[in-house]
Amino acid sequence: MAEVNEAQKVVRRRDRGEARQEAPPYSADRVDVVRLPEGTTDRDVVAVEEPLEIRIGGEPVAVTMRTPGHDEELALGFCLSEGLAPETAAPTQDFAANAVDVDAPRFDRERLRRSFYTSSSCGVCGKGALEAVAVEAPRVESTLRVPLHVVAGLPERLRESQAAFAATGGLHATGLFDTTGRLLCAREDVGRHNALDKVVGWAFLQGLLPLESALLCVSGRLSFELVQKAAVAGCPVLVAVGAPSSLAVELAADRGITLCGFVRGGRVNVYSEAWRIDG
Repeated sequence: MAEVNEAQKVVRRRDRGEARQEAPPYSADRVDVVRLPEGTTDRDVVAVEEPLEIRIGGEPVAVTMRTPGHDEELALGFCLSEGLAPETAAPTQDFAANAVDVDAPRFDRERLRRSFYTSSSCGVCGKGALEAVAVEAPRVESTLRVPLHVVAGLPERLRESQAAFAATGGLHATGLFDTTGRLLCAREDVGRHNALDKVVGWAFLQGLLPLESALLCVSGRLSFELVQKAAVAGCPVLVAVGAPSSLAVELAADRGITLCGFVRGGRVNVYSEAWRIDG
């Protein structure tokens, strides 16, 4: 509901010409729209969604529906979360559009027999049982403690960096913050899991993994897959505007991650490892 309300506010701001930032050209497109009940025809700005093929050594491994931009980061973050041991990512040798090639020399080729398909809307849908999506990620043992006011302020700080959302009302975001609440990296995408993959991929390229002294904040709800990716990145605190699922709470508790949901209006619900939040 929070996402819907915020999107409605963005639409109203756009209609009044009050969009705060210019969206990157690769993330937004203009389409025709009929506005009812007025019956007027207008141009509207919508989020771009296109497929990205992720290859390892030239062989296709996965297809994800994503918003273009930071594709190498997305490929690296995805491969890290799936335990594919990536090292670098670059455009393919044939320069194919919407494709990235990942260098993962330690990857077991037999894993190519596994079929990957990630939908922008559901992430782990279709994988089924917990065991089918389990990734080897050590329990997060970070002793990090964070003031409550820092955690409570993360969603607003993230929203300030969401230029494409301000223009379209149709993208999720993930932000990486230090313990003072300073934004280190923010990424947007039509898929909430893609946005997180892009941030993890960025952190990997910066040599920041594991994220023992950092916080992740996502713009929507907390699914199992987002907690899984935070665990792989070694991040001790995961914050969201929306609600967590039961499996997200279970996994966070199992991996030692502080899970904070419904972070809005100065209030924070902590579902696991509450000792890290200093009130």
